Amino acid sequence: MHLLEIHDDNTLSLARFSGNRIPPYAILSHTWGMENEEVTFQDIMCGSGSTKAGYAKILFCRDQAKQDNLEYFWVDSCCIDRSSSQELSEAINSMFNWYKSAERCYVFLSDVSNSAGAEDDTHARRWKSFFKTSRWFTRGWTLQELIAPRSVEFFSKEGIRLGDKQSLAQTIHEITKIAIDALWGRDLSQFSNIERFSWAEGRETTREEDAAYCLLGIFDVQMPLLYSEGKVKAMKRLIGKTKKSSTRSTSPIFPGERQKLLEKRQELLASLRFDQIYARQTTIQDAHSTTCQWLLSKPEYKKWLDPTKSGEHHGFFWIKGHPGTGKSTLMKFAVEHVGNSLTDKITISFFFNARGAQLEKSTTGAYRSILLQLLERLPRLQNVFDSIPHSTVLTKYPWDLVTLQRLLRECIRRLDGTSVICFIDALDECEEQQVRDMISFFESVGEIASKASLGHNFHICFSSRHYPHITIKKSLELILSVQAEHNLDISNYIECELKIGSGRIAQQIQSILQEKASGIFMWVVLVVRILNKEHDSGRPYALKRRLREIPASLHDLFRDIIMRDSNDRKELALCVQWILFAARPLRPEELFFAVLSELEPEILSTLDPADYALNVTQKFITNASKGLAEVTTSNFKVVQFIHESVKDFLLKEGLENIWPELGSNIQGQSHERLKQCCLGYMGIEDITHGLLPKCDMLSNLSLVPGLRNEVTDGFPFLEYAAGHFLYHADAAELFGVSQKSFIRNRQITSWIRLHDIYPSNFAIGHTPEVTLLYLLAEHNLSNLIKLLAIDLASECLDVGKERYGPPLFAAVVTSSNDVVDLFLESLAVSQHCSITPHNTERGYHKEEWALQAMGHDFQFPHPKTVLCYLSELGDSAMLSLLLERTNLEPDEKDQGGQTPLLWAVEKGHEEIVKLLLSTKKVDVDWPDANGQTPLSWAAEKGHEEIARLLLKTSAVRINSNDQFGWTPLSWAARNGHEGVVKLLLETHKCCHDLKLKDEHTPLWWAERNGQHNVAKLLKSHSHGPCVISI
Repeated sequence: MHLLEIHDDNTLSLARFSGNRIPPYAILSHTWGMENEEVTFQDIMCGSGSTKAGYAKILFCRDQAKQDNLEYFWVDSCCIDRSSSQELSEAINSMFNWYKSAERCYVFLSDVSNSAGAEDDTHARRWKSFFKTSRWFTRGWTLQELIAPRSVEFFSKEGIRLGDKQSLAQTIHEITKIAIDALWGRDLSQFSNIERFSWAEGRETTREEDAAYCLLGIFDVQMPLLYSEGKVKAMKRLIGKTKKSSTRSTSPIFPGERQKLLEKRQELLASLRFDQIYARQTTIQDAHSTTCQWLLSKPEYKKWLDPTKSGEHHGFFWIKGHPGTGKSTLMKFAVEHVGNSLTDKITISFFFNARGAQLEKSTTGAYRSILLQLLERLPRLQNVFDSIPHSTVLTKYPWDLVTLQRLLRECIRRLDGTSVICFIDALDECEEQQVRDMISFFESVGEIASKASLGHNFHICFSSRHYPHITIKKSLELILSVQAEHNLDISNYIECELKIGSGRIAQQIQSILQEKASGIFMWVVLVVRILNKEHDSGRPYALKRRLREIPASLHDLFRDIIMRDSNDRKELALCVQWILFAARPLRPEELFFAVLSELEPEILSTLDPADYALNVTQKFITNASKGLAEVTTSNFKVVQFIHESVKDFLLKEGLENIWPELGSNIQGQSHERLKQCCLGYMGIEDITHGLLPKCDMLSNLSLVPGLRNEVTDGFPFLEYAAGHFLYHADAAELFGVSQKSFIRNRQITSWIRLHDIYPSNFAIGHTPEVTLLYLLAEHNLSNLIKLLAIDLASECLDVGKERYGPPLFAAVVTSSNDVVDLFLESLAVSQHCSITPHNTERGYHKEEWALQAMGHDFQFPHPKTVLCYLSELGDSAMLSLLLERTNLEPDEKDQGGQTPLLWAVEKGHEEIVKLLLSTKKVDVDWPDANGQTPLSWAAEKGHEEIARLLLKTSAVRINSNDQFGWTPLSWAARNGHEGVVKLLLETHKCCHDLKLKDEHTPLWWAERNGQHNVAKLLKSHSHGPCVISI
């Protein structure tokens, strides 16, 4: 194969490669012009041809290859010596594979213009119309050039990238009628011959015989070229070849395979979704009809959406303001305006929520939401999921940042002519380092997109407080506090919402209110509510005095709201503690019962469902929180503070000052109090005497549905209480409130079994024999584990009867990283090893030690030991650590009599075999239940390097035989493992003529199974019969 080599001075020369020495290369696909204007092989050899029209395509391919860091490229016009019929024939028969092996295929469309770089929709439509009628789609040779390569990129005659065959798949399918699966790289053998021939219909070739020759690769056949035979004879020969090679000449593409692919995509798409994914956005009040409109006319906003200005800001726009200034309301207005008015663009958004669940306040949640919206709006991009192995697809796929970023980057890269506008609100409600990493990611994507002439297609608008300060190289910024229009919005809101009349006093109050607001919209909303209530109570004369009493700062206003009314202060404190310190946001009825479980436990068993209906609990929450908490308006309703600034106030200065009885250890005492609430609820008579005894019947699955219904309907707070009382105990211990006496409570495992009743937990429930260590490990409760008076190093490896096996595995599966660290440190201490620094132990956590995509669906194979399981799995890192830090025997046998070495050899895990042999404590000849030794397994499976390792030991018996009389040589010969056969024979200790119980020798089996090389090898070592009997 000849390739054009790019030299440092940009000159070109031809280089010849063969076999497996061919370097990475790019390849050009194009339509020929006048033949005398194309650069030929001879032109390159003679250093001429630069004046020909076709030379421009050579330079285009050179420059593009250099940009993609490739030193070689191939062009059909000048990399084939067409004066040699032999080379031409070889090239045509190899061409499909050459295109298939290329790193990149560049399609140069000489009849498609995009001189404006598709800067607007008019130009985009224009080049797409040229694209659909391009001559390239009518030529015979370009069919294989489209299908064979993994990466096919289309360029206009100006060299501007238009897209690739994945992003343009639907358009290409409409033009060519080629199945989209074929464009995505599905094996062509899965398409019928009739279907493949149909793809070539209507395509033209200069020489008539090429109509057949250009299809050789499509059908994976070879045949000599006879350019005088004509098209009819050439096609007959081709059809004859395809009939011989195809076993599916009439059947269409496997419908099941296509269906599986679509199902996998839908599974992954569904797994991106999470509860409360849109909760924060739906909870934000809509903008008042007289507010926010000014944003649309701001120069910064217009410039952000102007595609001709994208080079100045790379699509970034950042709105900043103080807490409570109305940033989220403004963002919600912008999202809805863009979605309703710019219908030709895709609008997506994410609103961080520090008061919500973990995914609502993390970039993992943001990426999942953005990716989900993008793929739902642009289904053609869903094939990005095809890069995820099907075996790793779970009902709840364990999404990680690296995978999410990779998929999102690929989607943005493939937007082509589609414009996407993304809004991300409240960056300050996410952990700072996560936000910095996310902005860095979007910056890199923006730079890549801009360089690829796609920068105008992805716009992103952030909003946040002024901190943390994060610098973006290129972006636009808008500060709310200096916008005159923002203050006008406040004035309009006051005028519309303050219902105190229109007299002179009312006007004075409006003026004072505007002045005291200082641009803080949340302050205005709360104060207007207070003044309206004062007015409605029949005291309009007191409004001015009341307004003067109201503090000007938002935090002082919160304090005033809380302190002004002294009624039900215990209820308020408990309500606030639950919202602040609950393990997850509570549903309205959960918070209702959580508060009552401490303050009025005697009435819990007397309540009917009507007593805690949504309208009742909403009133209860508003009253108990003094209006500082609300129920979200999303379908999955939870309780949260009305604004993040309420949480800021309570944590930073409110709780300790307002409720001094809580002491200085606010977090520790709060978690202890919430734990007691959980225990109090689980201690009511209906649970202790009614429900708990029924848990013993959980093994009778026929009774479970009725029990579930009873629990769900009758005990609204039980799922949280049973599932999180240990969480609060662990947190209390962490913050200095001792749990030593609590951890000795024997009822703990019974309470956990209450949690197993729920449908979402039954699949991963526990046996009656579950240990406390296992429960704590499963929930990452390392502080409570430290209180247990047990030998952690030993018991963390006790397999037990639970789903995940030993507590160590339970911790890994559930990403309980603190517990994993604790276990590993205990193992190190038990063996007097040096303890690896904390962060390096993360290498054994689920992110790295994935246990072959082990998720919550994983179940430990209980007949195996821990070491046998790890050896079968191939986890050399964890196995090495356990051998180093425990007293586990490397030769321990599982219930089937298998050793770790047998499992490792059978599965081909060379590193594990090395590790086990290095201990010098394993029996290298220990047979399994069928009498096969490790060497026998290596020979049967063809694991040559493992066989070499075993043969280096002095204890291995080369001629060991299993219960069928088969020796290692017999297995290797029968299965055609030439390398292993050679290894065994070179020891000069191997009996090659040994007959098995079936009276046949290894040579006989090799010949019978058509293993001719092995048979030849055995004959060359045959120097007389072997006298060893079996």
